[in-house]
Amino acid sequence: MKLVVGLGNPGKKYERTRHNVGFEVIDKCQQQLNIELDQAKFKGAYGFTRVGADKIFLLKPLTYMNLSGESIVPLMNYFKMDPEDLLVVYDDLDLPPGKIRLRQKGSHGGHNGMRSIIQQLGTDQFNRIRIGIGRPDPGIAVPDYVLGSFPPEHRQRVDESLDKASNAVLAWTEKDFLKVMNDFNQ
Repeated sequence: MKLVVGLGNPGKKYERTRHNVGFEVIDKCQQQLNIELDQAKFKGAYGFTRVGADKIFLLKPLTYMNLSGESIVPLMNYFKMDPEDLLVVYDDLDLPPGKIRLRQKGSHGGHNGMRSIIQQLGTDQFNRIRIGIGRPDPGIAVPDYVLGSFPPEHRQRVDESLDKASNAVLAWTEKDFLKVMNDFNQ
């Protein structure tokens, strides 16, 4: 079993904001894998399909970003998943818009959604795809920045990174994450 989680905030007012790029990747994966997020349990919306012998789950936590772990960990426990079965897709201030970076482990790096997951899961040893959103200009508070929309000059690069991230998710349905990481981090 594999679980792909896109981090974001529920609701219309957060759509296409910097903080919701994880949700956008899940939307692309839904189309590519033909999965409906028609299950409403574990404080989230999820669905699943089979790819070969593996069952692939897609999840959008509906807890708001800072409590993401409260959705992910109960689902993992119910389906008896291990941390290596988890792939989290989320925004990263430390990468420029349009860049993605895959990792197998690491700290939360100040990201409250990741902090929640690490705290609830009890480990930072799980796969992740970080999507660059860049840093705010001086004088703009980080919460305002991450909850804002991309300017048009960044949106095309970000859309390309969302495609690349969803392709990495698809590759993970067939290959070991280390191989996917080596292929997509170039």
